[in-house]
Amino acid sequence: MDTVRTPDECFTDLPGFPWSPHYAETSDGLRMGYIDEGPKDGPVVLLLHGEPSWSYLYRRMIPVLVDAGMRVIAPDLIGFGRSDKPTEVSDYTYARHVEWMRSFLFDALDLHDITMFCQDWGGLIGLRLVGEHPERFARVCASNTGLPDGTRKLPEAWQIFRNFVASTPDLPIGNLISGGCTEPLTPEVTAAYEAPFPDASYKAGARAFPDLIPQDEDNVATPDNRAAWATLAKFDKPFLCLFSDKDPITAGGERALIGKIAGAAGQPHRTIEGGGHFVQEDRGGVLAEALIAWMR
Repeated sequence: MDTVRTPDECFTDLPGFPWSPHYAETSDGLRMGYIDEGPKDGPVVLLLHGEPSWSYLYRRMIPVLVDAGMRVIAPDLIGFGRSDKPTEVSDYTYARHVEWMRSFLFDALDLHDITMFCQDWGGLIGLRLVGEHPERFARVCASNTGLPDGTRKLPEAWQIFRNFVASTPDLPIGNLISGGCTEPLTPEVTAAYEAPFPDASYKAGARAFPDLIPQDEDNVATPDNRAAWATLAKFDKPFLCLFSDKDPITAGGERALIGKIAGAAGQPHRTIEGGGHFVQEDRGGVLAEALIAWMR
């Protein structure tokens, strides 16, 4: 694969994001950037972002979790943030994203007893890993996400988004994220979401994601997701849903998780009011406090 790597100067003085990056290699030699804050012996909280954001999305949650004594790890998916970016849309597959994250978490960092918070594609990747490696996770919190198994189509709001991505090689990343929040982002924050993507050649990963979601039985990822569900359904460690009330794409998606996963029974599931699709941007502090209270 041909790859590009965003120049470091693109990340200078981003508002509300003072943390220094760390780097690790995936199993095929790509560099993954990540934030690693808090005490190294603290409980591990993994924050997985989705499409088309990066770890900047978690800047409102990271300090709250660190202040509570957590070790917070927020990686940038391959193709996003400070991570390497293969330049062809065809370079990205669901299976590759799962393997990239698996090798980062388990081979490079050797993490155990993980508390995972996942949103959007962070859940599609993270929940697959829980289904395939349940012994590595202590608990899971899902927000505005799921694990599609090919049995249903996504709503019209998603189809509109997918068609826009397919027809727009130079995606307006910051504007897409702003449009998924309950209030428009400031120009400075919008620019920070754009920072990893200096031009269209850096955006293949963002362009690839929509068409990787399995929405029918013929999708190449459907068998693996169904196999993951067979284990995920038996996952009896605590599983919490914190979905927002103003996301037209994932509204109601928590019902499938709560109804199927053993560990979701009796948990304090909650609807986060005033949160759009990017609920971490709209209500990050609320999410972090809810996560801390649940862990304790």
